[in-house]
Amino acid sequence: MRPIAITVGDPSGIGPEIAVKAARDPRVVAVCRPVLYGPHTPEALAAFPVGEISAESATAAYAAIEQATTDARDGVVAAIVTAPISKEAFALAGHPWKGHTDLLAHLCGAPEVAMMFWSERLRVVLATVHIPLRDVSAALTHDRLRDVIALTARSLPSFGINTPTLAVAGLNPHAGENGLLGQEERDVIIPAIQDAQGLGVNVSGPFPGDTVFVRAARGEFDAVIACYHDQGLIPVKLIAFGRSVNVTLGLPIVRTSVDHGTAFDIAGKGVADEGSLVEAILLAARLAPHA
Repeated sequence: MRPIAITVGDPSGIGPEIAVKAARDPRVVAVCRPVLYGPHTPEALAAFPVGEISAESATAAYAAIEQATTDARDGVVAAIVTAPISKEAFALAGHPWKGHTDLLAHLCGAPEVAMMFWSERLRVVLATVHIPLRDVSAALTHDRLRDVIALTARSLPSFGINTPTLAVAGLNPHAGENGLLGQEERDVIIPAIQDAQGLGVNVSGPFPGDTVFVRAARGEFDAVIACYHDQGLIPVKLIAFGRSVNVTLGLPIVRTSVDHGTAFDIAGKGVADEGSLVEAILLAARLAPHA
């Protein structure tokens, strides 16, 4: 039974509760040996406020992630699975990272990473992540989009998709309507797609964002590259909330996570659903042999 690290996330949120529940789930213990990182016992959690943004909680969450990442890189654990952290708490504690993805890239020294949400019906990779909507156009550069497309194509064989067919969503309504509704498709997205095709990637687009995810969910594409956070996550969570899994592509270790946040409003009440974390652990166990 390969050991898999489960970081409990922000101890003021639901992370410790769902981590303990998931670690005891029969489906989990059948495929791996879960190892919890971070405060999760009643005695340890008593040191942290419940359901509140706290710098102390962020510091504890960071320490757990750092140790689990070190252990994964050293081969002590086969993969890491992360419960949710609070971006506000991280900022309050002085940490510069906006979430797990950029933190793990920093800890692993990985120059090129991307966030993918995996579900059986729909897979989505984000070209830009945690930035204001007004900054998306500037961040969506030719090189960034080309590299995310290529990274996705290289990564999907580990999930059993050996010859992936990819689609790229347009940034503007109707994918820009040939420049009538925006220039990004013509100036950035189409050239990036063409360059990725030149690298041998089976990718097409840009397709209007209001139809491409429907086509992918029906099986026409193995994954969709979305231009920004909500463009990609709204369809995934509509179709598979609680069952989709956040996967970081491009790391030298396997990392999966839940599809939800810290849920401070129900922290400490014992009612949190561990389903997404269970799915994340099962996927990590499936991917770990490919690490």
